[in-house]
Amino acid sequence: MRIGLLGTGNVARAVATGWSAAGHDVVLGSRNPKERGEVEELKGFTVVGLGEAAVHGEVLVNATPGTASMDVLKEIGAAALAGKVLVDIGVGFTFTDSMELSHPNYSLSEEIQKAYPETPVVKTLATVDRFVMVDPASLVGPSTIFLSGEDDAAKRTTKGLLGDLGWPDASQLDLGGIGTARGQEHFALLFSGIAEAIGSYEFGIRVVPQRAS
Repeated sequence: MRIGLLGTGNVARAVATGWSAAGHDVVLGSRNPKERGEVEELKGFTVVGLGEAAVHGEVLVNATPGTASMDVLKEIGAAALAGKVLVDIGVGFTFTDSMELSHPNYSLSEEIQKAYPETPVVKTLATVDRFVMVDPASLVGPSTIFLSGEDDAAKRTTKGLLGDLGWPDASQLDLGGIGTARGQEHFALLFSGIAEAIGSYEFGIRVVPQRAS
């Protein structure tokens, strides 16, 4: 599958490496592809312009900071995004000392879906760090990863891509519509607290149902 990553940061590089290893044709999109392509950490990756990444990808993945994502998508344009599955990993924080969410009463994914109704959005991978995203087997036990979105076909495609990163079907939990993406993004506040408490960002969470009576 052809995948266009929007972004060239740590998260984008991590998932790009994972999906490339699984046999997908992956490019990374940047506003300044020539400049970014010369960065040492990006050697070995194909870095193109944002528009080129959108054209390339059957699936697009938003791995940009949540505060920049809408500007990036606007630059690409609705026409280029239409009909593409957009997997949204982004979470936005305001630039304050208290680390507040940029979308405190809704989610970035909801904002994207509202702005681009012809582009099915699926929220996932927002509740784990970049290392766990691509290596869930590194955890001491099974963990849960979440999906939110309105389009069933887009979710099936996303489930397959999660499987290629090592997330088995049993670990994937469909939360429902795009409104449930709020929970995924807002978990970032608890995520930060857990990370500070245990001294590591490399952990997962698991949904444990009550034992059947």
